[in-house]
Amino acid sequence: MIAVKEVRDCRHPALMSPGRIGNLTLRNRTLLAAMGTEYVEEDGSIGDRAIAYYEARAAGGAGMIVLETSSIAWPFGMSMPRMLGLSSDDYIPGLKRLAERVQQHGCRIAAQLNHSGKVSAHDVAEGRTLLVPSLPKRAANDMGDGLTMAEMANFVRSAGPDGKGPRFKEMEQSDIDWVVDCFASAARRVMEAGFDAIELHAGHGYLLSSFLSPYANRRDDDYGGNLENRARLLLNVVAAIKREIGDDFPIVVRLDAHEYRTEGGITLDDAVRVAALLEQAGCHAIDVSAYSNNSAIGFTEGPLVHQPGGYIDFAKAIKAAVSIPVIAVGRIEPDVAERHIAHGDFDFLAMGRKLLADPDLPNKLKDGRAETIRPCIYCYVCVSQIFINKSLRCAVNPETGYEQDQRHLPMAENPKRILVVGGGPAGMEAARVLAERGHCVQLWEREPQLGGTLRVAALAYEPNGRLISYLEQGLYASGVEVCLEREATVEALVNAGCDDVVLALGADRRAPALPGKELPHVLDGEELRDMLFKGDARGKLGVVQRVLLKLMNGLGINRNIDRMRMLSKLYMPLGKRIVIIGGGLVGLEVAELLAERGREVSVLEPGRDFGAELSVVRRWRVLHGLRSHSVALINKATVSRIDAQGVHYEHAETSQRVHADNVIIAQGAVPSTSLQRQLEEKGLSVHNIGDSAEIAYIEGAIHSARALAATL
Repeated sequence: MIAVKEVRDCRHPALMSPGRIGNLTLRNRTLLAAMGTEYVEEDGSIGDRAIAYYEARAAGGAGMIVLETSSIAWPFGMSMPRMLGLSSDDYIPGLKRLAERVQQHGCRIAAQLNHSGKVSAHDVAEGRTLLVPSLPKRAANDMGDGLTMAEMANFVRSAGPDGKGPRFKEMEQSDIDWVVDCFASAARRVMEAGFDAIELHAGHGYLLSSFLSPYANRRDDDYGGNLENRARLLLNVVAAIKREIGDDFPIVVRLDAHEYRTEGGITLDDAVRVAALLEQAGCHAIDVSAYSNNSAIGFTEGPLVHQPGGYIDFAKAIKAAVSIPVIAVGRIEPDVAERHIAHGDFDFLAMGRKLLADPDLPNKLKDGRAETIRPCIYCYVCVSQIFINKSLRCAVNPETGYEQDQRHLPMAENPKRILVVGGGPAGMEAARVLAERGHCVQLWEREPQLGGTLRVAALAYEPNGRLISYLEQGLYASGVEVCLEREATVEALVNAGCDDVVLALGADRRAPALPGKELPHVLDGEELRDMLFKGDARGKLGVVQRVLLKLMNGLGINRNIDRMRMLSKLYMPLGKRIVIIGGGLVGLEVAELLAERGREVSVLEPGRDFGAELSVVRRWRVLHGLRSHSVALINKATVSRIDAQGVHYEHAETSQRVHADNVIIAQGAVPSTSLQRQLEEKGLSVHNIGDSAEIAYIEGAIHSARALAATL
């Protein structure tokens, strides 16, 4: 256990206490985990955009920044098109400028040294040969499963310029010697640039990891066979770096504690033994991760874990075997990290996605303002961007990647009276930012609660509820006058006498004119939401169901999403067999909600793709979850009519029917522009944001709100 000095108002004293890695002292125990950005320049150098991104997280209070994975042999060994280079002294000036900008905030900085080996996707696209310990086994790869045609076009590049796929070279001693020298030279450049530490990436299927893995490494020489031989390359790299820059410069090593979905892969016992060898070799800390081989859904087991705290037991096992610090990563909430660090289970918490959502998270923890942290909702927009060779984005933080322009918005030169209509995510975000810039802001919401359609999404996926709480708290803290159950008619808005009106009404949901949609067991999206949150299904429920829902409404149960989520597992006014028409984001989230509550669900999608609006990795998670609940996913299905027994549809040139106790129509969302036109005709200055301007869901709502509020 560690002794911590209490910080006034800080509820995370262990996490916020200083920590040491070798001779290096960090102001607290939070690290920005290495995460690809595609912000660096095409020549592998670091520019203003990337520097501003890292500096924002240093200013936000992180103890140390671990730079995105960087190529020791640029342009070779690259896993993405824009990968930071460490292969030439020409990179040193830019790295030095970055280090100075980070360190001026009291934050430490480490570079992550890597050769991507068999995972060098950009090398494949450029026609370069990949270095591997052994020629890879032929394995099934479903990474293309669930991709839209547009996304597939980016993946096609992985076949290489000739379309024949990757070419591999089993490394000879000369190749091994070259790689070792590249690591050592890169470490020297990092030290000369004024960095505080280096991290060797020996995980995630990259070159050093592939030598450690008995699945990938089937050599019969000094670099294969038993664990000591498989670790030889990594240990030789460590020794070469120490010869180059001395024994005292801190060396962290990222290790896989487990290879998921990989028969004969790395085990926790392997990782524990390698960690002990690294300590003996003079390394200063172990960063514990995991990996999954050749699997779309496996990617969210390793390296981007979906299960909260999924790698904590791995970190604890390695901590028990070594005396050097251990860094834990993998969807660990600060409260959880606080308990484990205080207990001595690990020493540092590395965060990636959380620090994209809120760079100021460490400072807010230190100051006792945890409730003001903008939450990560684990929607995977960030990493999905990298999969399709685009720059990193965050759905809930529009500043990510634009820190040099948007980090601190100026106060309005001419404050206005602004009326925001709609209390969903777009309306709440716009109202808050406008108020913080000095405008006098009023928000009208026709419902008795804030949140809009995000409340339904939060029933299906709990992290969405955290975003509602954050936005609501920020709204009131900024001084916005919130008027609930206030209908925004044209007359009322004209009479409000505001300088500007911001419409954040959400989408109009117009169910298609399907024969039978008026039947009592058929609900559209609006009716489903009203049923759950207002106890009103417009006459489509029986007497007992109506009484129960009205009782819930009267007791206020349906105003609390967490209570609603728990109660919905016990009772929902829907039958056993559910057919959902529409396999977009809304349809899949409703299917997810109902399948997890024991319903037999079928989803009929007229097009090719399910959940095209979802980010790639989130879509993988949803589709995997639905299939694991035996949800029938039927694409290219054209619904012809609905009757009392079920839904009739055309599929593969045949007429078919699926039985249903209830049918939910999750189609027909269109932007809401009618009120905007009416107000403009009255001469008002009107702005439309969120789904009422363009259907783009949470990310579009937050980003469009910020864009407007920054300029109005």
